[in-house]
Amino acid sequence: MAKTKQFTIAVDNQPGAVAGIAKTLGNAKVNILSLLGTAQGTAGTVQVVVDDARRAKKALDAARIAYAETPAEQYDLPNKPGALAQSLERLAAKGVNLNSIHVTAAKGGKKAVVVYTVEAAAQAATATA
Repeated sequence: MAKTKQFTIAVDNQPGAVAGIAKTLGNAKVNILSLLGTAQGTAGTVQVVVDDARRAKKALDAARIAYAETPAEQYDLPNKPGALAQSLERLAAKGVNLNSIHVTAAKGGKKAVVVYTVEAAAQAATATA
């Protein structure tokens, strides 16, 4: 498991909101590894994991985009039925409560990527996926 950072950004639910974040990070040569966006009504949230958190912070700050930074864990899983369930069951057995999770895999790819944040960082440090 690799330690990483997740940036959570509040957005207005309108066309171009996520594009603006992606453009800001792209212009700063920051690669987005994982992105999850959700909306309810007129507001939304974007959770993003990038390849260079330091550079992302500089770019977001320069663009005056407010964010919350949260420690996260990232790991690879086999891209096969049941792999995610097994991994999450191990975390649950250790008492790890997830605050957020993103999982992605390319169709036909051999690996899936999981990124999650937890309620208590100390629990995550002792958990193994």
